[in-house]
Amino acid sequence: MIGAIADDVTGATDVAVAMRREGLRTLLVFGVPSKPAPAGHDAVVVALKSRTIPAADAVEQSCRALGWLQEHGAESTYFKFCSTFDSTPAGNIGPVLDALADEMAAPTVVLTPSSPEHARTQYLGHLFVGDVLISDSHMRHHPLTPMTDPVLARVLQRQTERPVGLIPHAVVRAGRTEIRAAAAAAREHYLLVDAVSDADLREIGAAVAEFPLVAGASGLAAGLAAARRVTGVGAADDPVGAAPAAVLAGSCSARTLEQVEAMRAAGRPTHLLDVVAEPDAGRLAARALDWFDGLGGLGGPAPLVYSSVPPARLAAIQAALGAQRAADLIEQAMGEIAAGLVARGVRRIVAAGGETSGAVVAALGVEAVEIGPEAARGVPWIYPTSGDPLALLLKSGNFGEADLLVRAT
Repeated sequence: MIGAIADDVTGATDVAVAMRREGLRTLLVFGVPSKPAPAGHDAVVVALKSRTIPAADAVEQSCRALGWLQEHGAESTYFKFCSTFDSTPAGNIGPVLDALADEMAAPTVVLTPSSPEHARTQYLGHLFVGDVLISDSHMRHHPLTPMTDPVLARVLQRQTERPVGLIPHAVVRAGRTEIRAAAAAAREHYLLVDAVSDADLREIGAAVAEFPLVAGASGLAAGLAAARRVTGVGAADDPVGAAPAAVLAGSCSARTLEQVEAMRAAGRPTHLLDVVAEPDAGRLAARALDWFDGLGGLGGPAPLVYSSVPPARLAAIQAALGAQRAADLIEQAMGEIAAGLVARGVRRIVAAGGETSGAVVAALGVEAVEIGPEAARGVPWIYPTSGDPLALLLKSGNFGEADLLVRAT
């Protein structure tokens, strides 16, 4: 069994569906589990919310997750971070990798954020979004983890004292044997590996399939899963059918802003969480739920509650409240709103943004899920394995077509 530890919730669903798509029977659990995992899975993914918390806390949670996975038979571990490689200046990619590598006695760790299906590629150690460097993309303005440096070795080296090297694309192009030889000959502890296509990632996955620790985005996870393919696995059955739905959007990414605008253009009811006017999470949630109650019941079109705003408005909010306080207020409010909606009979929730998704999962007490069909590439419906039937779609801010929120509800 392969274990995976993801540093946010939407990243966990992305890697889980990538593994299931390659034929592995995959279970997704939220938070460091306290219960035994059911048997019969080829991969188990633990979804943490550790990307932006203090590095020491991220390390502690990740190591506990590793211990639980090893107790349940994990022979190797995949640390999943975002395809934009974003984290705070102090981590948490480097500190978590250091801790996991020590726990697993991993002499060399190969990693790449490349995920070509999401337009993220690494070439000559530089990270691209489409045809622009990450530092020239919308990620330069991320409210919590801005990416202003496209040179990944430089980014990672600021987070670890261990040497960081590169396996360039010329070696990757030569195939798995050469990749494995380059990793064996390297003196660096961490090796960022170039990848510009899914074929590259499959060669890398085959080369490092027996390594105790590998890291990256969902692209390399799929490459590893392909090397371990067992059998074809279908998506889980939808337990709720045509049930009342709602959308909660907290991401301020360019794609989520497009998706919010598409909801407006489709005539869906929308409610903005104004944290400057009401800097109290409980009152923000109460106002949103009062607004929902005023829509006249569950029979109408799916509503949208959102805090997603353009960069200029986001900068003003952060200037007024501070970036972390504003983020904390929104997350807490979104969790309370999700719980209130479910109590009112909503059974299908779409969440846009990793922090928003984490707040929703925590507020609803979801512990483990089966993977359903994908509403967009890397964005699956998921179904809790216990409690009342629910269908959740947890979407990374940058994922999905512009009309995804409309189509999903």
